[in-house]
Parts: sequence; structure tokens; C-alpha cells
Amino acid sequence: MEKKKLVLIDGNSIAYRAFFALPLLNNDKGIHTNAVYGFTTMLMKILEDEKPTHMLVAFDAGKTTFRHKTFGEYKGGRQKTPPELSEQFPFIRELLDAYGISRYELENYEADDIIGTLSLTAENDGFEVKVISGDKDLTQLSSPITTVGITRKGITDIEEYTPEHVAEKYGLTPNQIIDMKGLMGDQSDNIPGVPGVGEKTAIKLLKEFNTLENLLESIDQVSGNKLKEKLAEFKEQAIMSKELATIERKAPVEVDLDAIAYEGFIREKLIHLFKELGFNSLLEKLGDEPLEMVEHELEAIDFVIPDEITEDIFADTNYFYVEMLDDNYHYADIIGLSIVNEKGHYYLPTDLALKSDTFKKWAEDDQKKKIVYDAKRSEVSLRRYDIHLKGTAFDILMAAYLINPSENIEDLAAIAKRYEIHNIQSDESFYGKGAKRKIPETDKLAEHLVRKSLAMSDLKEKLEDELKENEQYELFKELEMPLSLILADMESTGIRVERDRLQRMGKELTERLLEIEGKICELAGEKFNINSPKQLGVILFEKLGLHSFKKTKTGHSTSADVLEKLAEDHEIIQFILLYRQLGKLQSTYIEGLLKVINPKTEKVHTRYQQTLTATGRLSSIDPNLQNIPIRLEEGRRIRQAFVPSEKGWVIFAADYSQIELRVLAHIADDEKLIDAFKHDMDIHTKTAMEVFHVDEDEVTSNMRRQAKAVNFGIVYGISDYGLSQSLGITRKEAGQFIDRYLHTYPGVKEYMDDIIHSARQKGYVTTLMQRRRYLPEITARNFNLRSFAERTAMNTPIQGTAADIIKKAMIDMDEALKDKGLKTRLLLQVHDELIFEAPEEEMEVLKKLVPDVMENALELKVPLKVDYAYGPTWFDAK
Repeated sequence: MEKKKLVLIDGNSIAYRAFFALPLLNNDKGIHTNAVYGFTTMLMKILEDEKPTHMLVAFDAGKTTFRHKTFGEYKGGRQKTPPELSEQFPFIRELLDAYGISRYELENYEADDIIGTLSLTAENDGFEVKVISGDKDLTQLSSPITTVGITRKGITDIEEYTPEHVAEKYGLTPNQIIDMKGLMGDQSDNIPGVPGVGEKTAIKLLKEFNTLENLLESIDQVSGNKLKEKLAEFKEQAIMSKELATIERKAPVEVDLDAIAYEGFIREKLIHLFKELGFNSLLEKLGDEPLEMVEHELEAIDFVIPDEITEDIFADTNYFYVEMLDDNYHYADIIGLSIVNEKGHYYLPTDLALKSDTFKKWAEDDQKKKIVYDAKRSEVSLRRYDIHLKGTAFDILMAAYLINPSENIEDLAAIAKRYEIHNIQSDESFYGKGAKRKIPETDKLAEHLVRKSLAMSDLKEKLEDELKENEQYELFKELEMPLSLILADMESTGIRVERDRLQRMGKELTERLLEIEGKICELAGEKFNINSPKQLGVILFEKLGLHSFKKTKTGHSTSADVLEKLAEDHEIIQFILLYRQLGKLQSTYIEGLLKVINPKTEKVHTRYQQTLTATGRLSSIDPNLQNIPIRLEEGRRIRQAFVPSEKGWVIFAADYSQIELRVLAHIADDEKLIDAFKHDMDIHTKTAMEVFHVDEDEVTSNMRRQAKAVNFGIVYGISDYGLSQSLGITRKEAGQFIDRYLHTYPGVKEYMDDIIHSARQKGYVTTLMQRRRYLPEITARNFNLRSFAERTAMNTPIQGTAADIIKKAMIDMDEALKDKGLKTRLLLQVHDELIFEAPEEEMEVLKKLVPDVMENALELKVPLKVDYAYGPTWFDAK
């Protein structure tokens, strides 16, 4: 008969450990995920190591328990749970459900009591029991049958407490742990104990008197008058403290052990959750491929594969689909084209269409309307064949994105499914995935692509009506559609990168890294592999004796957050951090950029993702030119390799100054903020003056730094915890700072309250240009989900409007350059900055034209301000 093994986990304790052990992580929706990630890795390890037959995770049901009747201040010293952690508990519960692991909480009792009760029941029922917690109080439960695993620094490094280990560590039995707590108290739970009695004294007394009760009955035999007096004076408090520390092992837990049998995870649920949370590395660990989308039975369709391209294939309005398998369409081949119109359904073989003058003439005729899926992708891919797509009247992908930017659009079939259109197969199920991906024979490919054009013909009117109903049609038609063509121009144009200069930088960085490596080894007193966390851990924490904050399966953690905490403890730390930063520059940016320089054009052709972010911001990939690090001088110097593509030209850069704060001033209609911007004051200095009640000349650099952190953080729902971490101050100080800020700028406080109220009523928020973001969790009963939605409600109108302004400026600039007949080209958009290349003789015009156009992209109650610079490289245009 199989041995039954029950694993009991202290859910709250492990979640806290995970949250504070890992740096704050976010998924693409901005939800914090570090606690969920840490909890998941812990679960994976337990399932692998323990192989439980039964399993349960216990949670605290609330702040008040039966212990509060004994002592009202029980756990009274604990700080409020950071909202960044609170918002993750619903996902931890969802994670457990996906894993098929039972969870339980009991009103008026703590997780400890649930675990204590179930472990005793299981012991009596012949189970082997393993308890996992971060709280050493649970070591009192250890027995010959129950092992208590206590997480040390981190979460996967667990110290096993058996009765033998308790005896070895404390010289006590597990039961005496409770007596020890009665004497020494527990600061984390606000258990008072006996003042002046610490762990060593408590252990010494218990070795002599065995129990607290025996000790208190024999106070006269205790050596030391002062200790005798303390024990006599706080006798009742010691007994109460022991009572508080005692885990209840007969709580009214209504859990049948058979009902918590562990039968394995629910794969579909786990895949869905990992995708939602962005846990790609954990998805790989699940093994096997994710389940394919359930497909409906497809209705038969008719289509034609013509032998030649003739004019009678095309109509005045055409649903036109361009197919590529590779995401990077700058280098991908078009594998097929399909057209659906009033004349029929057509599949156009690429070898026929792309060499046809008739097809080129139709594609470049702006009088022939084309309804497409992803206009920018279609335009750029056809340009590689010297075909310039014109007459694009509607973009299915763009429309679907604007209607609900939070929905993940994997392909056209996903949009069709949203509108109950099922006569189309998903790309993943049609082509396969990963190594199994392949292009089927012509007839099947033709049918798949024609189905796509047919789906677009079914979708177009539905999407158009919804855009109009949402008052988003102007945003679609006047902003996003024109912008997609401008982005196509920018992507095709690319920006020149000097390969030789990058290679020289790489060589210099290599020499610098060798120099730093030598210094590190000199400080360590020996040569070792700095890139090996295990070897580095030995040097830092064993040889040099630095404090180890957390351990991993392979040794001491040497993550950046750990090293930063040790920065003041030893000179070697700063060199290690610099070594890592420069190493990343070398591998990710120097070597990474060298790989993507097009050998024909000597340029990089980034791709702008226009339909990705929920706020409307553009993102850049292959390569990501928005993320080139500029805090380090070596990082900034990488921009020296970005140069004009023609002789006698320069790089011209213009960026908005504090655009999001200016948008906040406008939307919040706050008099003080508006006045500060109208008088061109330094807004961070102004905020410091108001919050600290000092004159301008009394504002210190630290005051301004704190004001800046709040200015940029407040509207994004920054909490006292978040601000305290950012500024290195206490949560109490951070909370007071936030209160003073909101008192100083009452308009901002009113905006925050009003936008949340509006979001609750409507279910969404909008930008000034009607970009919409739905927030279904804004009315959730769960506090954590609701709080996250409230912070998003405050953030989206600000960040989204700033994104809209920059997009509008790009369209206006494109028009202005054409109107004036200038040769200047717009190359890049990087956050709040536009990068151009231009002939030197156009500089005087640009210095006036660019700020004028950008500052008038949208009229606000405060002036928009644009700074510009230019020079022979992007680095010089700062």
C-alpha cells in the first residue's frame, strides 16, 4: 500500500517570503507578479521533492482571531500589507486551483491553527506530514512523523526541523518552543514575553526548569536577582504569551483528508494563467506543447486560383490579406495573397502576383480600396518587392485593438472568434507550432488565406459600427491609420549604424571588462569566474564574510538587489555591479546591434508595435531602440554609432519636457500645477517648495529628488510602500509625503477620486482623444483586484493622452515636412522624443518648425514644451 504523505503550506507566510525575496516584477498589464512567481517556483520544488499524495495550503481568514480576545494588541505592530503584494493574492489562489491543490481558511483562526489541526489528524491517521512555512513558530509541530520546513533567505532554501534538529539547534524539545516564546516573546507577532529575557536566557532557563510553569513555580531557585524580579513581575504576561504562541491543534477545521488528495495540475488552467502572468520560462517547464485552440467544423467555401493576374480580379473595394509566417516581416517572404470582393474569392500565388504589372498597378492605385489586416505589416512586406500599397481604407487589426486594447490578439481567428465568426482556423492549428510549423500544399494554403479575407469581410462592418458607437472612429481614421503608414516609412527607411564604430566600442568594452575583472580578483585575493553565481557567492559570503540575504538551490544569491544592499560593505561590490552592467551592454547592445544591421543598407530597421500596449504607447522590437541604456556613460556612447545616412546631414532630436505631468495638470485642472507650468517653473522644485513649505533657494537636491519621485509616482497609484522603496525612507514617512502632496494639489486628489468613480460607472476610462481601456475589475468584490484597477484608472488617461499627443505630432510633422518640401526624414520615436535626419542647410527651418508643430499637436490648459538638439550622431543630439 502506498505511503500517504500530506504537505501543508502556510500560504500567507510563503507569499510574504516570496514578495520580499524577489524584486518587483510586472506582467505586460502592469500587475505585480513577484510573489506569485516565487510561490510557483516553491510549489514546483515541493511537488518534485516531496511527491505528496495529499496537499493543502492554509491562509489567514482575517486580521482578528480568538487570540485577540486574550490580548487585543496581538500582531499589533505589523505594518499594513503592501498593495503590491495584496493584489497578488487572488492570483496565488488561482494558481493553487490550477495546480489542483486544496486551499482553506477559517474565520477567527490563523493558518497555523489549520496546519496544526490537520497535521495532528494526519499523524493519527498514519500519514507522513511535511509542513512548509517561513514562520519558526511552526517548529513546535515537529514530531517523529511531522517535519517542519522553514524557509531561510529566499523561499526554495528550506531548513528541515525534526525533533532532533530542534534539539541540536536549541537544546529543546518541539513543545518547549512554546515555552521559549512565552519567555522571550515574539516581536513580529507583538507577543510581549518577559522584558529583558532573550533567546539565550530563555533556553538556559528551560534546560534547567523544563517548562514555563515549572519555572514560574520555582522563581526562588533562579540565579540573578534582576531576572527573578522580572519573572515575578511579568509572570501573568509570560503565561499569556505562551498561550498566544501555542498553535491550536483542535480548531473546528472542516476538511476531510480524503478530499485533499493531490491528483496533479490542471494543464489548461495552468497554461492560461502562466500566459496571463507572463511566466514564459515556467511554461517551458510544464513540458509538452500547450493545447491547441478548439476548432469549430469549417463550412466549405469556393475560391479560384487564377492562372494569370488580370484586371477583372479586382473590384473597387477588396478584402486583401498578405501572409508571412515570420514575425519579422522586414526579412520574411510573402507566402500567399488572398482577395475577396463582389466578383469572387481569389488566392493569388506569390510567384504570379508579385511579378505582375497588373497586380502592382492595382496595389498602388489609391482609388481601389483595400481592407487589410495589419496595414503597416502589409505595406512594409510589399515594399520589399517594390510595390507600394495605397488605398488602404480599413485595418481590421487596428480596429479590434482600439475597441479593446487589453485583449490579446494572436491572429485574425482570435478577432473573428470574439464576434462569433467561426469559419476560420487559427494559424497555430493550421501551420503548427515550433519545430512542427510548416506550409501545407497550395490548395490548403489557398483555402486558409481565402477564409481570412472572408472573415475580414464579415468583420469590417461590425468593427466600424463599434468604433463609431464608442466615439473612436476619429481616433482610428485620423490618428492610428495615418500613423501606420508613417511608421511603415520609418521602418523601411531605418537608421544608419556604423558597424566599425560599434566594433571599436566592443573592443574598448572588452578591455575595460578585463581591467575590472582584474580589480575584482585582486580584491577577492584569487582568480575566479565572476559570471558564476556559485563561485561569486563563495568569494563574497564565505571568504569575505559578507552578509548573505538569501540562498538558492546552488548556493548564495548574488542577484542585483542582494549586491546593492551590500554596496557599502565592501569595495568589491561596486566593481561587480559595474562589471555586470558593462557585460550586458557588450552582449545585448553592442553584439546585439551588430547582428541586426542590414548588410545591404548598413541600417537597422526596428519594428514598431502599434497594437500592443493598453495605454497606446508604441513599443520597438528587433531591435528595441527605446531601451538603449543611457544612465551609464558607456551606454550613452552607443548612440554615437547612430549616424545620418547621407553626407552633410545631421541627426536632429526633439523631445517633450515632462509631458505626462503637463497632461495631469490639464486633466486635473489643478491651479497650482497649471500656474507652475505657465510660468515655466521647474515642477519638481515647485512641488518641493509646496510640500516642505520652503522658499525656492531653500530646496535641497534631496528635497527635489523626493518631490520628483512623488510627481511621477502619485498618479500611477504609488503606495506608501512603493514610495518608501523608491526613496529609501520608512513607509510612515512616505505616507505622510503622499498626504502632503495631495493636500498641496487638491485638483489632483479630486481627479483621482473622480476618475475612479467614472470608471466604476462606465467600466472603462478614456484619453482626451477617446482611446479606451476597459477595467472589469474596478467593481470587483476582491479588494486587491479592485485596487489595481483603480490605479490603472488613474494612470491610463495620463499616459494614454501623452501617447496620443506624440502620435499626433508625428502625423503633423510628416505633413509639415511634405508641405515645405523638406528632405528631412523622421527616423525614430523613443518615448517622448522624435529623431530625424536632415541636411545641415535645413537646420534653421527645423529649429523653429519642429518645436512649433510638436507644441501645437494638442491644445492644453498648460503649454507643451519641446527641447531640441542636433549633431553628427544621435549621441550629440542631446
